[in-house]
Amino acid sequence: QQGEGEDPLNLNSVIREVALMADKLKGDDDYDAGAAYVSPYACLEKAAVLQEARCFNDSVVVRENPRKCCTVIAQLLHLQNTGQFLSGTEATEVFFGVTKLFMSDDASLRRMVYLFIKEVAETCNPDDVIIVTSSLTKDMTCDVDLYRANALRVLARIIDAAMLGAIERYVKQAIVDSSGMVSSAALVSALHLFDSAPENATIVKRWISETQEATTSPNEMVQFHAIQLLYQIKSQDRLAISKLVQQFSQKNTLRSPLAVTCLVRYTAKLLQDEISTGRHSGSISDGTPIMRGGYTFLVSCLRHRADMVIFEAARAICNLPTLEPQDLAPAISSLQAALASPQPAMRFATMKTLASIAATHPRVVSKCNEDLEALIADSNRSVATLAITTLLKTGSENSIDRLLKQISAFLTDIADEYKITVVRSLQQLCVTYPSRHRVIVGFLSNFLREEGGFDFKRSIVAGIVHLMRQIPEMTETSLLHLCEFIEDCEFTMLSTQILHLLGEMGPTTTAPARYIRFIYNRVILENAAVRAAAINALAKFAARCPSLRPSILTLMRPGLVDEDDETRDRAALAVHAVEEAMEQFPYVEPEEDADEVPVDEPEDGDPAAFLLLEAMPLSFDKLERSVKAYMSAPAAMGGSEALTFASLPILEDLPEEEEKAEEMADQATGIESMALAVPEPEKEKVDPAAVVYAIPELASLGRVFRSSKPVPLTESETEYVVECVKHVFEGHIVLQFIVQNTIDDQRLDNVTVAVESDDGIFEAAGEIAAECIKYGDTVNCFTVLQRNMDVPLATSNFTCELHFTVVQVDPATGEEEGEGFEEEYPLEDLSIATSDYMAKIAVGDFRKAWEAMGNDNEVLEKFALQFKNQEDAVAAVIDYLGMQPCDGTGAIKPGGKPHMLHLSGVFVGGKSVLGRAQVALQGEAGGVILKIAVRSEEEGVSSMVTDCIN
Repeated sequence: QQGEGEDPLNLNSVIREVALMADKLKGDDDYDAGAAYVSPYACLEKAAVLQEARCFNDSVVVRENPRKCCTVIAQLLHLQNTGQFLSGTEATEVFFGVTKLFMSDDASLRRMVYLFIKEVAETCNPDDVIIVTSSLTKDMTCDVDLYRANALRVLARIIDAAMLGAIERYVKQAIVDSSGMVSSAALVSALHLFDSAPENATIVKRWISETQEATTSPNEMVQFHAIQLLYQIKSQDRLAISKLVQQFSQKNTLRSPLAVTCLVRYTAKLLQDEISTGRHSGSISDGTPIMRGGYTFLVSCLRHRADMVIFEAARAICNLPTLEPQDLAPAISSLQAALASPQPAMRFATMKTLASIAATHPRVVSKCNEDLEALIADSNRSVATLAITTLLKTGSENSIDRLLKQISAFLTDIADEYKITVVRSLQQLCVTYPSRHRVIVGFLSNFLREEGGFDFKRSIVAGIVHLMRQIPEMTETSLLHLCEFIEDCEFTMLSTQILHLLGEMGPTTTAPARYIRFIYNRVILENAAVRAAAINALAKFAARCPSLRPSILTLMRPGLVDEDDETRDRAALAVHAVEEAMEQFPYVEPEEDADEVPVDEPEDGDPAAFLLLEAMPLSFDKLERSVKAYMSAPAAMGGSEALTFASLPILEDLPEEEEKAEEMADQATGIESMALAVPEPEKEKVDPAAVVYAIPELASLGRVFRSSKPVPLTESETEYVVECVKHVFEGHIVLQFIVQNTIDDQRLDNVTVAVESDDGIFEAAGEIAAECIKYGDTVNCFTVLQRNMDVPLATSNFTCELHFTVVQVDPATGEEEGEGFEEEYPLEDLSIATSDYMAKIAVGDFRKAWEAMGNDNEVLEKFALQFKNQEDAVAAVIDYLGMQPCDGTGAIKPGGKPHMLHLSGVFVGGKSVLGRAQVALQGEAGGVILKIAVRSEEEGVSSMVTDCIN
């Protein structure tokens, strides 16, 4: 009710109240609401602030105006944080002044002093910081808990081991202090001291009894810090850690949820170590006592009152590898209950854990499906996306239709980054249930025609292409979906990639003519880049399907007058090749009543098929490197030899080329690897054989077949550092010794390396000495080995010795200080194996190359290798043979199944070598069984390569 004399509550009174409030909030008349905020520290000058800091020496100002001192300290801290550090004299003066501020009893000023000392101590001279240690020590032993706690924290940042020993008694007392603030400060300081220096850590380890007592403190934060310090002290002792976990998990004395969370993490790490070291595998009931006790403690934590402990325990159980489904059940039940939490952070953390475990144990998580479906409508899109992706992993085949209906309404309201995650999950679902590929691919293709960014559309296209590789029966319908997409595709890069895919896969389908219309539409309706790609695709159809050549030729002819240069060039090349093929191999229509319809494939020698379908023997990047290496050889450009692929030097695949080949083997298309970022400029690749060609005596040996990586012959810390590069010729090997002098008062003259071997395969044919090697210089010297062609290749070991003349010099001027003397320096032995004659060269289609090589010169062998796992065995086989893994077989998929390794290379003399090896575990006996087949152009080469395993 309204009191007497008051205005009734109406619109006018509300307006008057708002206007009155606005007048009160309005600042000065000169205030400009649009003006930018100016920091009060924006125009500080270091000299002016240091002048103001002299007030620290005025006892009257310190006692009566502490706010002014606080302001000056804030200004000093601002200078420090903006890079205007104090010089030695300035720091000493300021620290002397700061000691005077301890006379004030103002709590705010005292805390600013602590903050200043802690921040500035890291950049100032330690001798200056020691000035305030006496004042801090006094505060550490006073009666005010606030001062004691903060003084301990600051002292931990500035003291060394000697001073820590002097105040050790006070710190130990503080750890068990009745004040939680002081005790926590002492424990945190001990944690910092433990990590600061080994000497400090040794002292902190003596405080273990006080730390143990602090774990019984009624203050939860003290317990939290005490359990951390205990673990830190015992972290290097596995037995002590297991006792620590066992002690606190059984006594149940920790009341702090943070402390229990730490204990859960320590327990989880202990159990993971048990599994990783092989002490446990299989069910928990069959595990070690540590495994059973730790797991029991984690399960008990699932009933804790604090949500953080419950979640941490459930996550720890789910992250333990090799657990059986029944061992995961308690954790899954707790996570299922947490899905209904009102806190978005808790729901997100729970969903993330369930999503990760669903990848390996989908059936265990499937009992949460009803709760997960409810989260699809969650207001937090991250939670909803995780719920969708998890359901796609755990759902059954019968629930796919229902899930897709829910997803279709969900995808329209979320950002593209979440849509991409859902698309990847749908891709995995289709691989799991291939019989439902029509429904899933149809669903994905519908969203290709909806609004979306480039990344989203690319992820869908890449997913469809990947499924086509996994499920061949869906190729034709998927290609039709992609054809419909490019009818209205706004992304040139996607259109060109899909047209390339149509050219590769379309002609191999049962009815290739159905795709011609979609491709021709791109020729007449799109931009220049897409038109050029469409001409290429039509040319591939014509090359692979002779029956379609007349009609496709008609469609390609308009490209001869296209306004774009590249499109015209591609059309001209394709039209000429197809016309020539039609003249040489005219297509004859089969009779209608013929019993057998001939296969619609090009004949052997078809020029269109050779030109348009056959891949180049090497990539453009490698072609460029090969041409540069060809030109770098002496007299290469002046010879009469024609420049062909066969005459180009053989170059090994670079590591980046190997990675790219593995990615392409996994993806089988460039769509997934398209990058939006601008590629970084490539570094110029230096031919290692250039140093050989630069020396006339060595250039006469001919072209280098391959050059090895540098092999160290000394330790990197020795007085003379030597590495060796082996340059392989067909009849010689040039050893390039890279010698570095690390002695400042010596100069090495006439440096050579003497090599000796008694196997009869090689003999030294000459040396080229390094004339002079000054201190810090790295110079090359060479030794030439001539190969005995009558002796079969095998591993040769050489003893190496560095020969040189030592000349003493003045380190400062480099002038000689006496006569030189002969010196010898032994080096590590050098090995030349058969693999040094093998160049790592990958082949594009290993299966085709293997069949074309034939089995006339095939050698089969079986070996028992002493390796504990397949990964080590595969790496060793690749290293022994010196060959290049193909088709991504250099990486092993988990599961322990026999692994098939495809290898290729070129042996010296240009002889191609292919190898297939099966690497399988031997079972309970241990070890690895290797079955290997090697094919080459000569049986002797196959035998030599196989013998590398011995």
